[in-house]
Amino acid sequence: MVTYNTSEFRKGLKVQIDGEPYLMVECTFVKPGKGQGLYKCKLRHLIRNIIIDRTYRSGDTLEAADIEEVQAQFLYRQGDQFIFMNTETYEQYELSSQVVDENWKYLKEGMICQVLLFNNTPIGITPPNHVVLRVEYCEPSARGNTATNVTKPCKVETGAEFTVPAFIEIGDLIKIDTRTGEYVERVKE
Repeated sequence: MVTYNTSEFRKGLKVQIDGEPYLMVECTFVKPGKGQGLYKCKLRHLIRNIIIDRTYRSGDTLEAADIEEVQAQFLYRQGDQFIFMNTETYEQYELSSQVVDENWKYLKEGMICQVLLFNNTPIGITPPNHVVLRVEYCEPSARGNTATNVTKPCKVETGAEFTVPAFIEIGDLIKIDTRTGEYVERVKE
């Protein structure tokens, strides 16, 4: 098993603690007046999405997590299950709505996503940074209301709601940033 020494600790490192996968969110080195240096780390659990704080002494080691990211195509949603297919091996993964979490808002059939596997079990997905979605419903905009930053809610083809500028109409294609959930721009067909 691959291990990381404290000198290799850095943000973005995927480690395993007590058989559970964690992502190192933050790591700072502290040198007290006397004694060994300390590494104060914030770790996010990759399955339960909780953050823990741990302190390690110089020379401590952590196991590398057996985490793999594969490209997978979103096929369809069946109740609370989301079905993805690995684009290389054609293996299918069933992910529950808890695993998919808020990313359901961006999923369109046929979309290519990154599926995170821990010991060959899917534990999360990462949609593309930007997605283009069709507006299914929004309130009509008031004529003459040209004040800056006037926004309104709109419902898109996935069933999710986003806040968009007042000039957006039903049938428009809008680009959404999946990292922030914010409107980026209107897209021409």
